Amino acid sequence: MAFASFDNKSSGAPMAEINMVPLIDVMLVLLVIFIVTAPLLTHAVKIDLPKASAEVNQGQPQKIEFAIDAAGQRYWNGERITREEAARRFAAEAAQPNPPELHLRADQNVAYRLVAETLADASKAGLGKIGFVSEPEPR
Repeated sequence: MAFASFDNKSSGAPMAEINMVPLIDVMLVLLVIFIVTAPLLTHAVKIDLPKASAEVNQGQPQKIEFAIDAAGQRYWNGERITREEAARRFAAEAAQPNPPELHLRADQNVAYRLVAETLADASKAGLGKIGFVSEPEPR
């Protein structure tokens, strides 16, 4: 590799040689990086994964629609009942192997005492999944 020449005839001509040293340096650095990282990419932990079936669960969760209107009347899935009858039904439903969810709909004007009594009766019976149903506010 010659950078300068004492020959005046070719001093104005462009240099026709390519400097290969930086290219070789870059290639050697990339080679070292690939040599170091290649074993890390192939490293895997051998484990024995459990087998599971991919069957779709067809059963819908059971639910009880329990409503209390503004007059304090209690309704079990639309059927009007008393507090004592509701407590008996709560106990019967809680005794099942898969107890249902209780969806409680209470009128906004109903006394809180009635809602608290219903929650206490359901809790005493053993129903643990209780949800409050409400209407969203209009925007």
